[in-house]
Amino acid sequence: MKIKLLIVASIFATITYSQNVIKGVVKDDQNQVLTGANIILKNSNQGTSSDKDGGFSLNITSFPQKINISFVGFETKEYDLLNNDFLNVVLSPSITIDEVEVSSKVNTTEFSLLSPIQTQKISRKELQKAACCNLSESFETNVTIDVAFTDAVSGAKQIKLLGLDGVYTQITQENLPLIRGISSAYGLTHTPGTWIESIQIIKGAGSVVNGFDSFTGQINVNYQNAENADKLFWNSYVNSKGKIENNLQLAKKNGVWKSNLFISNHYHDLEIDENEDGFLDDTHVKSLNVLNKWNANFENKNITISARAIVEERDGGQLDLISNPYLVEIDNKLFELSGKFGILNPNDCNKSLGTQYSIKRHHQIASFGDNLYDGLQESIFLNLIRQLDLSEKNHIFKYGFSFFGDRYTEKFNNQDLNRTDLISGLFSEYSYVPNDNFTLTAGFRSDYHNIFGINYLPRLNIKYSLGEDMVIRLTAGKSLRISNPLIENLSYLASSRKISINKDLLPEKAWNYGFNIVKYFKLFDRDAAINADFYRTDFLNQVIVDIESQFELNFENLNGESYSNAMQFDFSYEVLERLDLKLAYKLNHVFSTFDNVKKLVPLTPKDRSLINISYSTNHLRKWMFDITFNRIGESRLPSHVLIEKEFSDPFLQVNSQVTKKLKKIDIYLGIENALDETQENPILSSENPSSQNFDASIIWAPVRGRLIYAGFRFKL
Repeated sequence: MKIKLLIVASIFATITYSQNVIKGVVKDDQNQVLTGANIILKNSNQGTSSDKDGGFSLNITSFPQKINISFVGFETKEYDLLNNDFLNVVLSPSITIDEVEVSSKVNTTEFSLLSPIQTQKISRKELQKAACCNLSESFETNVTIDVAFTDAVSGAKQIKLLGLDGVYTQITQENLPLIRGISSAYGLTHTPGTWIESIQIIKGAGSVVNGFDSFTGQINVNYQNAENADKLFWNSYVNSKGKIENNLQLAKKNGVWKSNLFISNHYHDLEIDENEDGFLDDTHVKSLNVLNKWNANFENKNITISARAIVEERDGGQLDLISNPYLVEIDNKLFELSGKFGILNPNDCNKSLGTQYSIKRHHQIASFGDNLYDGLQESIFLNLIRQLDLSEKNHIFKYGFSFFGDRYTEKFNNQDLNRTDLISGLFSEYSYVPNDNFTLTAGFRSDYHNIFGINYLPRLNIKYSLGEDMVIRLTAGKSLRISNPLIENLSYLASSRKISINKDLLPEKAWNYGFNIVKYFKLFDRDAAINADFYRTDFLNQVIVDIESQFELNFENLNGESYSNAMQFDFSYEVLERLDLKLAYKLNHVFSTFDNVKKLVPLTPKDRSLINISYSTNHLRKWMFDITFNRIGESRLPSHVLIEKEFSDPFLQVNSQVTKKLKKIDIYLGIENALDETQENPILSSENPSSQNFDASIIWAPVRGRLIYAGFRFKL
């Protein structure tokens, strides 16, 4: 009966828990986390210290209690503990007679030494090194994720991880689905960067608790919580192409129910055609994006509820002065309700039960000349998780149930493509942690699809620590996904290709194997870190997107080999005080079979290298300078009568930004693509869109030239 009541309650919320366990985070007054702060129970020897993320957890026997929190160079604070509410501790620098400089150095990008799964964390400070108007622009100083325009007329962007398209990466918001189905085309641009507190990039198949569709990894976005957010935050941005964007955040930090309201508005209507091909370089955009997030704690229960709405219009194509122009029109309307509900067993704090849910309705109409797509996705997601910590947390066992329901009502050029996917899953995961040096996590999922039946997905992650500053990881796992071929490849509608979709497409399945090593060390008495990894993805079945003929776009089941080998190396170093250097190199080796012939996957760069240099003038970072060099390697090009070469040329992109920090406002000025690198003739046969040679979807280099931007961030 209790379980039934909990399931009903889960439709309205989600979970976190603690009883007689005090948790919190320690930061300074510049919102930088403090690692190694002391948390001591008053009048006792019981205590702990904050971890690399500033977090801490302390067991106590009863309430009320008092704790003291201290850090060298900061004033000690005393807290009265009346319940187990999460503590957000802000320490101020000590005030002394003589002037003393106090600073805390925190890496803006970190590779975890704790998780058994390879995890890279990108903080808000890292995101502020660039304009970062939306999620697609959040990886400019990171080599792990590749982001590029998918066509030259609609403004759609796509990511790649481990050399494979972003549809093989699970993209979530606070571990709830973010980009699935219809949102695949433009979803990256629907999450403003200023809303984001941090991003976790997970490589490999990951945990079975999070789902079945993580082939290459997971990108998890964490929004700012009301407890840690500014009461008011306003970011305004304008660039040389005429784009204007405003982002507003309002936090309610008092009372039982705390909330954060996010509002984003994006506007662009200038007709710009710098390459003089008769097509707009940037689409006209009008959008309004609103998210409201509520959170409350009740003794041993935690509730989070989020509501979101997006209304967006995009218009592109040929200039108005052209008679009978080729037009691109895209409308998005999205409404979503999601949340979490968690409860800790009041009689045993090592047992917990949680629920996650999401309900979404997304309607998209997209026209590319004579090609018209009209799609409606109605989705529901439910995840129930039970956790048991056994034998003083040496053994952790999780199990639960998940449900994904997606109804697609789609039309393409008057052809019905309706489909309903109902996927119910059972999962279990066991973690063995005999000591601080070794962790083994083994998971298993069984998922039933209403058409394709049962699929079994095992996963294994092993971490071994060689001291406190070095870890080695091994991972292997199987994943599953149901393809949405048309919406996931919408950019190919910007061509004269004849489209053919096999009506008997099978679910995509693949094994992923990986190895990772992370080492933190001192070099000439300054902090340095190395990350190296190798991952291979082997497809058992894949929906092949065949563009090998310029006149056709075919979607077929895999008949032959398809795999990806991806290797990456990262090096970060504090060259001088406040001068940080980041180097990275990535090599992709991606093959698939097209019409019985194994070939390199087209439009996938073979390699990429990155240099990022950051400098701030003092410990308060009054002036901040950042410059990034990105070299993108060659890609194989599909056959086309107007393309004379087999491989694209490598190119270099340079981005830079300067930020001036005042008391309540940051002012920034930046440049993107400083060398003005662009693809020559990105729209093939642009002078005649009705020609059989017309194609705006073969994109391997920037379609937009040099861009200068400016903006400010105001906070209270």
